[in-house]
Amino acid sequence: MVPATAVAGAIVFGMANGAIAASFAVSGQTFKVSATELRGEGFVQYGGLAEETDGKAHPVAVSGIRKAELDNLCQSVKVPGADIVLTIRAGGNGKPARASGLMIDMDSLEGDAEFKNINIGQDASTLDAGPKGAVGARGAFGQQADTVTIKNLRQVARSTHAGTFTLTGLRLAVNLGAAAKECF
Repeated sequence: MVPATAVAGAIVFGMANGAIAASFAVSGQTFKVSATELRGEGFVQYGGLAEETDGKAHPVAVSGIRKAELDNLCQSVKVPGADIVLTIRAGGNGKPARASGLMIDMDSLEGDAEFKNINIGQDASTLDAGPKGAVGARGAFGQQADTVTIKNLRQVARSTHAGTFTLTGLRLAVNLGAAAKECF
């Protein structure tokens, strides 16, 4: 019982400090994220599943970034069947949004990317560049890089988790009708 308690305590401590991504049920709805530029240190990527409360699973690309900065961040989610869009904007005027221990379950990603010191095809269970605990299944495809820069980022995601997410200049709006436009 003592070893199990110690392991459970270490997991809770790691989650509280952003070292281990929290596992949670996704809503089943995607959201859009854009940024003029993302700069990250410690990047990993591998395949995974995002699961809803009813057990429905969605295949995703899991990306982990140890430290990230995002310029002109926009996040939007459209209410199904209605002309309503919730939009969050941050990281403008030369003051980027910042995240640590960033984990993203995504359906798609677009932009102009540059990776430094990248390994493509690494066993996903051996990834060690990203946030602690950001590893995939043994024998599965993975990739990692010391740094990543993505200009004109366009991403469709199912979930995001961060140990810390600082949204400098946060602006949240609920947009209706003709003004209900997503980030892209």
